[in-house]
Amino acid sequence: MKGMSQALKFGKSVHDNGWGMFTSFLAYKLKEQGKQLKKIDKWFPSTQMCSTCGNIKPMPMRVRTYTCSCGYVGDRDHNSARNIKKEGIRLLASA
Repeated sequence: MKGMSQALKFGKSVHDNGWGMFTSFLAYKLKEQGKQLKKIDKWFPSTQMCSTCGNIKPMPMRVRTYTCSCGYVGDRDHNSARNIKKEGIRLLASA
């Protein structure tokens, strides 16, 4: 995808199309298994929100350890994954 977008001067449209196809196939396969795909808003602050208390703390991307005033300390990516899981469960419950 990267090579095609550079060679043909399509830019981000090729990447966006590839991602759209991936999510469509993923939704199709999940539906076959009786599951569903929930999309989280791209502006959801998953990396800046404490997965324990919900406190939002803006921080630069170079900081890899999330430290909260509530005492939670953990890897930024792990904290983000926990927040995305909680948001997905919340969206499922509200549907």
